Amino acid sequence: MKKRQLLLLILAAAVLGFLVYLQVQHWRTFDWEKFVDQTEDVHWTKVVIGVLLIYLADGLRALRWAIFLKPVRKVPARDLVGTQFIGFTGLALLGRLGELLRPYLIARKLNLSFSSQLAVWTVERIFDFAAVTLLTSLALFSSRSVKHLEHYQQLPIAGILLILLVLLGTVIAYLIRRYTALIASAAERIFHRFPAIGRSLAGKVTAFGEGLNTISDVRSFFGCAGISLSIWILVSLTYLLITHAYPRPLHSLTWTHAVLLMFFSVAGGVLQLPVVGGGSQFMTITALTYFYLIPNEMAVSCGILLWLATFMSVIPLGLIYAHFEHVSFRQLTRASQKAEESLAG
Repeated sequence: MKKRQLLLLILAAAVLGFLVYLQVQHWRTFDWEKFVDQTEDVHWTKVVIGVLLIYLADGLRALRWAIFLKPVRKVPARDLVGTQFIGFTGLALLGRLGELLRPYLIARKLNLSFSSQLAVWTVERIFDFAAVTLLTSLALFSSRSVKHLEHYQQLPIAGILLILLVLLGTVIAYLIRRYTALIASAAERIFHRFPAIGRSLAGKVTAFGEGLNTISDVRSFFGCAGISLSIWILVSLTYLLITHAYPRPLHSLTWTHAVLLMFFSVAGGVLQLPVVGGGSQFMTITALTYFYLIPNEMAVSCGILLWLATFMSVIPLGLIYAHFEHVSFRQLTRASQKAEESLAG
């Protein structure tokens, strides 16, 4: 393991350790009988509908990826649906090792370079982050119900920082798209004493610039933006359905509450440890207890169920697609390890 990877691992472990500490403080009086009772009272029909919405959102990702591919190849969105489900299944089963499976699978299926699809994946992440930020900002600054949350005064600052981060990212993306070769060349000159680092950085800038060129016109841009918003609205509705599958006080949460809870979960996902994960669940449970004042037992039950519905529920469908498309997860594990090593290098 390289020093940089080890440092990131230690940092993620420290953050997760702090979250665990917060939960332990809450769980000193944890009542497992209440936990079982809360889980038994779940309205499972709403959970199933929520899972179906997640499937629909993943299907929309195939449509968005097809739009990204338009400048190099016209591909029907239905041909990419299987790779989306297989890729997310790999992510659920393998953790961080499965992060790069979707671009790898699409590159292999369409006989395209992995770097080109990695660039598309990077642009996809930008659209996702922007969509989540827009919905979160809407929830923070336009919802009266959210303003009644405990410790609400801490949240608008985070919302403003998110908006500034998206604007900064947009400016950087625009500059890289317009001046790709110039910026790549500058990176090599700056790190001329460390040629390996300079070449690696220049290659990543070039790949990112190529990925930005996948947005061929204004119509494609607004199409991808609309699909991205639709994806995360569907995900937020899943959060709403699952919280409403429980009795009060979770049943009384509004859609904007669900959007904010979704943001906490996404933010926690960034802190996941390689392979084992954990950040998303801890952040969701912490948010439910700290901001929403949900009883510990109900918060834990809901946090686990949200994780299963939004993250793990893809596994059955992904395994079915993998069977029909003759995909081996054992081989994909080795391929994803090589891809991660090439990316880190």
